[in-house]
Amino acid sequence: MSIHINAPNKSDIAESVLLPGDPLRAKFVAENFLEGAVCYNKIRGMLGYTGRYKGTPVSVQGTGMGAPSIGIYTWELITEYNVQNLIRVGTAGAFRADLNLRDVVIALAASTDSNYAHTFALNGQYSPSADWTLILKAKSAADNLGIHIRAGNVVTCDVFYEFDPDWWKKWAKMGVLCVEMETAALYMNAAINDVNALSILTMSDNFVTGKRSKATERERAFTDMIQIALEAAVS
Repeated sequence: MSIHINAPNKSDIAESVLLPGDPLRAKFVAENFLEGAVCYNKIRGMLGYTGRYKGTPVSVQGTGMGAPSIGIYTWELITEYNVQNLIRVGTAGAFRADLNLRDVVIALAASTDSNYAHTFALNGQYSPSADWTLILKAKSAADNLGIHIRAGNVVTCDVFYEFDPDWWKKWAKMGVLCVEMETAALYMNAAINDVNALSILTMSDNFVTGKRSKATERERAFTDMIQIALEAAVS
């Protein structure tokens, strides 16, 4: 067992893990997509399950919100449970009018305003990026499922309620597609430990149009990214 995950055996968690921020989304994935799912973690209510998808073991672990939270869970999954493939399935706010609610974005790289990278004592700015093999698998899965995806740079931010209402416009001018709060930390943890990571995001709101999804939709309706992630995990 690790500090925040109480699965007693390394084998209780699969080599490939889906990572929703919301633990209730983890429960939804386990109950609706995995066969024979067993809950291995309830510490702090951050639910984790392992089951099978198309006969292959797959786990799904809630991570909470923000870089520090996903940093804790992914570090323990990697270093204590030997997880090799970590696929975030989360929500994001779009910076482009042509990104509609429920559209799926693959995070090729993650810009950030977080200081998460300070722990690695790098002599410059580090740009964490996704694993190429997982990108290809996700693209192939999306094509086979007939799901249109976008891919590009996203920004991982520490603050949800920004004081400046126009803060996002400078990121948008640099071609950043959307904002979320976890991907940069996930990609850094994967890089330093030489494992594979990918972030698949569903647009839950749009900064340009002002449209927003309901909380129940965020938990249960964003299934396209889940299907892509599961196919990528077992291919």
